[in-house]
Amino acid sequence: MSWDPLAPPFAAGRTVVVTGGNAGIGYFTSEQLAAAGARVILASRSADKAQRAMASIRERLPAAELEFVQLDLASLASVADAAAELGARDPIDVLINNAGIVNPSARRQLTHDGLELLVGANALGHFALTAQLWPALTPTARIVGLGSMSTRMVRLAPDDLFSERRYRPFRAYGLSKHAVHAFAFELDRRIRAAGSSRESLLAHPGFAVDGLSERRTGINDVSMMGRARDTLLSVVAQGKQQGAWPSVRAALDPDAQSGQFFGPNRTLTGEPIVMAPVLSSASPEFGARFWAIAEEATGVTFAVVA
Repeated sequence: MSWDPLAPPFAAGRTVVVTGGNAGIGYFTSEQLAAAGARVILASRSADKAQRAMASIRERLPAAELEFVQLDLASLASVADAAAELGARDPIDVLINNAGIVNPSARRQLTHDGLELLVGANALGHFALTAQLWPALTPTARIVGLGSMSTRMVRLAPDDLFSERRYRPFRAYGLSKHAVHAFAFELDRRIRAAGSSRESLLAHPGFAVDGLSERRTGINDVSMMGRARDTLLSVVAQGKQQGAWPSVRAALDPDAQSGQFFGPNRTLTGEPIVMAPVLSSASPEFGARFWAIAEEATGVTFAVVA
């Protein structure tokens, strides 16, 4: 499959929701989708940051169609409210479950609903959002999860997914991304079993840092020292505009197929290609287990229907 990340297909008339579209990879995902002509809805916790992000995009793309919906993935009540608001708008063609906590605290923290924060916000919040948005998705909609190469560095621990026995910040982050992977692949299996034309895909950004990113005032301000530090990483890292490429390809590539996983062609950097996931988090066994955990933890039943 050929793909030019600098010239994605025209997406006029399509509505895309990007969670966490106000900053980082989510911002550049939103900007690139808007440049392709899509109507982009930024689902973000901070209204102020979302407004700054939309102003930044309009500075470059005056005709961009942009909207905002408030969403806190660490609150199931907020997720339900956001799903209701989004469901009352035009049908959704693409849902990009991008938002997530990437810098965990040194101590174990909980969501508003008492769930471990990283798994709760990164995976369970998106599970509940997708389930409640299901009726609002078009018949051929795509759901794109944001995975991570941390799953290759953190061993899956299904019996300690919520880090109740042992909490280490990076371990908890890696476990949350195992859960994100499990959701995306299990959703694909259930979509196919239901005979639905919708698609579930996964993307990962590689090693993307702000200091190598294109500057966006008020969005990714980095000190001169920070940029100098990140420049030293340029051999193994890239800017977040490139980190957005796999998500954009998963969202718009007409040749992409449900169940595919896109990531940089040099593992941490480069153009997006189809790659293989870690087998443990892609397994049907863990997928079914995660689904049951998610329904119990969120109180949201997700019956995938065509």
